Amino acid sequence: MHFLALGTATPTPRYTKADCLSAFERSEWYARLDARSHLIARRVMERDNGIEARRLALDSLDEVFAIDPNTLARRFLKHAPAIAAEAGHRALVKTGLPPAAIDAIVISTCTGYVCPGLSGYVVERLGLRADVQAFDLVGQGCAAALPNLQLGRALLGSGACEHVLSICVEVSSAAMYLDNDPGVLISAWLFGDGAGAAVLSRRPADGTRRVEWVDSTSFIEPSQRAALKFEQRDGMLRNILTRDVPALAAVHARYVLDTVLERAGLSATDVSAWIMHAGGRDVLLAIARRFELEADDLRYSAAMLREYGNLSSAFVYFVLDAALADGARDGWWWLSSFGAGFSCHGALLRVQR
Repeated sequence: MHFLALGTATPTPRYTKADCLSAFERSEWYARLDARSHLIARRVMERDNGIEARRLALDSLDEVFAIDPNTLARRFLKHAPAIAAEAGHRALVKTGLPPAAIDAIVISTCTGYVCPGLSGYVVERLGLRADVQAFDLVGQGCAAALPNLQLGRALLGSGACEHVLSICVEVSSAAMYLDNDPGVLISAWLFGDGAGAAVLSRRPADGTRRVEWVDSTSFIEPSQRAALKFEQRDGMLRNILTRDVPALAAVHARYVLDTVLERAGLSATDVSAWIMHAGGRDVLLAIARRFELEADDLRYSAAMLREYGNLSSAFVYFVLDAALADGARDGWWWLSSFGAGFSCHGALLRVQR
């Protein structure tokens, strides 16, 4: 499987940590939450947590504090198809392929639910064929990009498809929830809205940098499901985030890496670019320690986290796009995502001019 092109998209409004803290302090939620929650919010938003800004599908930050099931559902339905289609369009334009060349579309999300699924909305917006194979994947959280791409690889490998459009889209502002739980509060300040897309093909494009998917694996540890997940409460999604996440992410990500590298007869020192889901600053620090990496090795993940926040499943598309745009050194690249489940996935890419 080859990546022909990538596309990313976010809402236009950009909000800094200072913007978010100010909006929280003037909201009615500030009076509803206790003094400990106020302290947690200030610590997260005033200290360096690896995030400087986020893009949110809101004309005003005051909107985010209207937290009820109907408002959140409308926000998801309004913005998820639009952002997903924009990312997909940008990827398609880069390839020069017409929409009719796409044989299958795979869309992942965890921040909202619609039926018919998002795929139908994006098929309509992009003008894809009526007989395109369409797959909607849900419930895989931040880890979803790799299962999405793995399905794309299977479709291409079956011979049934020549080109597959892979899209991950998250409207985290449509999955807002607040209470006095520290994990809930912290997660409210981490996530941004955005979508990533990739046009996948059985063959590489001529005259462009080649990005080939060579091998991958996955690891799911159900006994750690409670460490990171969504739960349904009062008709809304409530994010469960625990202190165990950075360590779990690092341990499982290293296991997945070692498994694939051993099959390829490689070591971590052979990897020239690291395309990692960030999760947050503490997750990146834990990965750097476990992988014995320098901060510069994770610079693309850190840069995307700082500017966009945690984009959940869409994040690694932004990181891969940034590495390619920067001209990161050819060779073996490692792509990895992890999240709810607790699940972790990794893929070995070969990048060459």
